[in-house]
Amino acid sequence: MKASIFGLGYVGVVTAACLARDGHEVIGVDVNPEKVGAIAAGRSPIVEPELDDLLREGVAAGRIGATTDAARAIADSEISLISVGTPSSKRGDPYLGHVDDVCADIGDALAAKRMPHVVVLRSTVPPGTLARCADMVTKRAPGAHLSFAFNPEFLREGSAIADFNHPSYSIIGTESEHAEEALRRLYAAVEAPVLVISPEVSEMVKYVANCWHAAKIGFANEIGRVAKALGVDGRTVMDVITQDTKLNVSPVYMKPGFAYGGSCLPKDVRAVLHYAHEKGVPVPMLAALPTSNQAQIDTACDLVLATKSSRLAVLGLAFKAGTDDLRESPAVPLVKRLLGEGCEVRIYSPDVNRARLMGTNLAYIREHIPHFERLLVDDADEAISWAETVVVTHPQAHFSRALDRAPDGTRVVDLAGVFAERPQRFEYDGIAW
Repeated sequence: MKASIFGLGYVGVVTAACLARDGHEVIGVDVNPEKVGAIAAGRSPIVEPELDDLLREGVAAGRIGATTDAARAIADSEISLISVGTPSSKRGDPYLGHVDDVCADIGDALAAKRMPHVVVLRSTVPPGTLARCADMVTKRAPGAHLSFAFNPEFLREGSAIADFNHPSYSIIGTESEHAEEALRRLYAAVEAPVLVISPEVSEMVKYVANCWHAAKIGFANEIGRVAKALGVDGRTVMDVITQDTKLNVSPVYMKPGFAYGGSCLPKDVRAVLHYAHEKGVPVPMLAALPTSNQAQIDTACDLVLATKSSRLAVLGLAFKAGTDDLRESPAVPLVKRLLGEGCEVRIYSPDVNRARLMGTNLAYIREHIPHFERLLVDDADEAISWAETVVVTHPQAHFSRALDRAPDGTRVVDLAGVFAERPQRFEYDGIAW
């Protein structure tokens, strides 16, 4: 293919070199004539292993060029990649001026072009930016046959070429079959799963990936500080943790839903925070965990109360499906607050048997909801038909079957993602969807 790349910074230069190596013809565009001159001469403007050799080979083969002229680049290409910077403004939001400038240049250049063209945004931007860019370019080039996509990159400095060659996946955020087909052709030499998703989701994924990476670094560093204070090598601890790919490094626990609870997570977080405080070790990320968890409970309460319902059926009182453990279940403070707000509550939780509860489990629930036995019901259908709103706290087959039998128009507040897709026959709201 013939591709133009707008923005010859880190991502743009690496992408240009790798695409040329894979047989495509690439022309880079930048407002900085020094960058343009360096690349046109086969010299890299950045330091990155293997990049100089790839650029020299690409220029020598006639597959890499560079210019400051956007119109020339558009005329000589069928697909354009936008890889300009989106630095933080003083407020913290991304400055999108460079993206806007490039879109304006591309739109003006496309106004004079009669051939179809694909515009691909690769800069890190908030959801909705591609749609705004598409509108801007289309207005400047009325009648042009244009397709748009968002294609995030996941290149790490120091291993960018290896990351380009072997990504975990290639994401194509588009609603255009033509744009999808063009990007599949562009990355045909890259062996990786291709995920075709909406532009807005793909724009968000890039931000989430970087936030998750930062969270992992912060978590490992805080654990290292606490471990050292307790006389343990934090590196060995985290090495063991990462060898468990079933729970620790996996999709498990990585889905939005209700707050965590039970007899382990809350108390163990508190224990680590206690020892960190005792040893004078700062752990702001770990210290934020209880606050974040409480915020999820508060969000759930607000979501339910916003329905203005006085009769509520709560499906699930234990902290998770398949157990009767009520200790620090997030459903308990949820019910307690709803009762305090004057709501009538009936609870269907088939795993919670009044006669079997004992010990600390029984003591905990009686301390927080002394009359909880009077709230428990044995018939899900009866509770659902009685209620003005049904609140689901965790996914369970009992709940799904009962909701399948619920009449159309039932109001449901879903805290657990019990439905894979938004049900159209219910008045429905979810905690994170």
